[in-house]
Amino acid sequence: MKMAFDQFLKKSSLALLAAGLLASSVATAQAKTSLLVYTAIETDAMKLYKDGFEKANPGIEIRWVRDSTGVVTAKLLAEKANPQADVVVGVAASSLALLSQEGMLQAYEPKGFKLLTAAYSDAARPPAWVGMNVWGAAICFNTVEAKKLNLPKPESWKDLAKPIYKGKISMPHPASSGTGYLDVTAWLQTMGDAEAWKYMDALHENIAQYTHSGSKPCKQAGSGEFPIGISFEFRAHQVQRSGAPIDMIFPKEGLGWDIEASALMKGSKNADAAKKLLDWMASKEANQIGSNWWAIVAYPGLAKKVEGIPDTYEKMLVQNDFNWAAKNRERILNEWSKRYNGKAEAK
Repeated sequence: MKMAFDQFLKKSSLALLAAGLLASSVATAQAKTSLLVYTAIETDAMKLYKDGFEKANPGIEIRWVRDSTGVVTAKLLAEKANPQADVVVGVAASSLALLSQEGMLQAYEPKGFKLLTAAYSDAARPPAWVGMNVWGAAICFNTVEAKKLNLPKPESWKDLAKPIYKGKISMPHPASSGTGYLDVTAWLQTMGDAEAWKYMDALHENIAQYTHSGSKPCKQAGSGEFPIGISFEFRAHQVQRSGAPIDMIFPKEGLGWDIEASALMKGSKNADAAKKLLDWMASKEANQIGSNWWAIVAYPGLAKKVEGIPDTYEKMLVQNDFNWAAKNRERILNEWSKRYNGKAEAK
């Protein structure tokens, strides 16, 4: 009888211990602050940023909502009356400038901000958005397929409008992709409206498809689906490093570019935790993660030499007015879609 009673006590103790551990685990989970973070960063980097931040801030977890820049921008604008995101991370500065103009961002200067390169963040103080890294236009050129098709290697944007490239080029859709939008706005700013639309009319004749991803044209070039893809330098380098027979081309007229940046959404229910994420995104550690892929990061002195990207890369970036690109976004995209949307990739 005593033995049975002892066993009962032992089982009861174990059950109480298990229940206590479960309750403790649930309490710990409940104590964590969950941040809803809208992002357009490359999937290659998402885990590194999440792991790094959560290690430094164990009481906060990131819940990513990822899509291309244009889609994220449209989603945020659609939610203007009832914002869902706490923070935006790695979305184009031209999009964040638009959100700022719409009164949707809460200006915030993160810790360590003064150590960053001022030119790659919002000029206002405190800034509405803070830069992470720069990405710029590049052309991916499949040398094997080009040889089969007897295609010359283009050296300029104007070259891509030549009839020899008819049906051989893919490009990102500017309403879906930040990369597509930086191309279009760069041409408009450097050529002027009339010449830029004339150029895009000619380029359109050679476009096989407008994709909804800035990376996809380079991947298509790498696989040989289309021999030429208008993309950006990070993806071009990644595709080349994977063994695809592509050359990276940086057109001699100059490169459109944008900044992956972060911002605090006005009305965030978790503003204190959101500010900690922005502090961390401005840190040396976060910029070191970015330097694994990007030739230019906001924290000076961390960028590494990236094979295939010229030392003069930063000087090749065209003059870019982010506020102009934001203010004119709707007008530009409406005109572009009216002219060229017939070749858009099916969603």
